[in-house]
Amino acid sequence: MAMRGEDIAAMIRQALPDAEVEMIDLAGDNNHWKAVIVSPAFEGLNRVRQHQLVYAALQGKMDGADGELHALALETRTPS
Repeated sequence: MAMRGEDIAAMIRQALPDAEVEMIDLAGDNNHWKAVIVSPAFEGLNRVRQHQLVYAALQGKMDGADGELHALALETRTPS
């Protein structure tokens, strides 16, 4: 079952309360998402570590073939 963008964003905001999250449905199917996340929590972290924080926030929703979230592209950055 596909995940709604609002649900994905809520999970990210729960783990990173100061984050600004924009969800973009890349294919119009609620199954292929891009998340643009801006958070001071990313300060001083390399891109891989930033993405690991986001994946941890998703609490296994992307894990394995049975994951609810099929595809998620990430764009992470700190506030300017």
